[in-house]
Amino acid sequence: MHLENLSILNYKNIEQADLEFCSRLNCFFGDNGAGKTNMLDAIYYLSFCKSFFNAIDSLNIRHDTDYFMLKGQYTRKKEKELVSCGYKAGSKKQVKRNRKLYKRLSDHIGLFPLVMISPSDASLILGGSDERRKFIDGVISQFDHRYLESLIRYNRALLQRNNLLKKFAENRTFDHEILSIYDEQLIEHGEKIHKKRQDFLSGIIPVFQHFYAFISGGKENVVLEYNSSLNNTPLREQLAGEVEKDRATQYTNAGIHKDDLTLLLGEYPIKKTGSQGQNKTYLTALKFAQFEYLKNAAGLKPILLLDDIFDKLDSKRVEKIIELVSQDQFGQIFITDTNREHLENIVGRIPTEHKIFRIVDGKLNN
Repeated sequence: MHLENLSILNYKNIEQADLEFCSRLNCFFGDNGAGKTNMLDAIYYLSFCKSFFNAIDSLNIRHDTDYFMLKGQYTRKKEKELVSCGYKAGSKKQVKRNRKLYKRLSDHIGLFPLVMISPSDASLILGGSDERRKFIDGVISQFDHRYLESLIRYNRALLQRNNLLKKFAENRTFDHEILSIYDEQLIEHGEKIHKKRQDFLSGIIPVFQHFYAFISGGKENVVLEYNSSLNNTPLREQLAGEVEKDRATQYTNAGIHKDDLTLLLGEYPIKKTGSQGQNKTYLTALKFAQFEYLKNAAGLKPILLLDDIFDKLDSKRVEKIIELVSQDQFGQIFITDTNREHLENIVGRIPTEHKIFRIVDGKLNN
């Protein structure tokens, strides 16, 4: 699968752009703020019906306009596919595949698999547990709609249970029978989610460790662990044991909404001990493991977006990443960099077809 061409109108700082891509390696270079990342984000939008950076569509419209439009022509499983995404301020977003309007955007997710590696991925290390759960859920949900449905129902029951606990506190009452209705929903969907997360992580952890060892030259050991209270204790037992604490805090203290990942460099949290280069290597290896998972799930090579990936990495790690992405296991790749010479040096070491685009103030300038 690859994106043949892309048309952009009024997206972020890009007034208009029409681009023809090659099927392997495409590079954007330009100064900071020129619009390189916005080009990648437009490609991301066509796969996920939303921006990688800003889920509020009105904030993705170019200043002094009231709409944006994105169109992409793909070759997917030897068939031509046209995807268009349009949004006008105050109106409902419209997404079409082969000129047919989607009734549910979720039906589009997973058809055009894509992995983006960006400096903002640092939130997986530096941010809270919700960032790491969001990563897990986002990957699994692309190809398991039952998982997504369980997640939606679990979160709905969690919200209702929390609201009920607050109501009990306000009225100085308590009804265990009513509370148990939501307990059953949390148990039913939470256990399904927990099992899916376990299976997903047990599959990608060795792949992640392989990629990290390759990029780092085997100099460091990394550990990725799935932490869930359900690993050791059934949720039913936990909910029963936390009732008094729930009443006091007016919040549900047990469940898969408390799950997290432990990210270790050696024996210590990478958040505390990792250098910028080690952190970036960790995140890159994790995203490459995500790529492998999506490739196997979809039966397609996802599009790979590498935004400023080589910054903060030493030359040896850059060499290893270049060696990786030049292999047949990867398909179409998009790279951004501020330096043309740096890009030309990179593509010169990748024996494949390529195109280089210069971006100046949101415009192509070749």
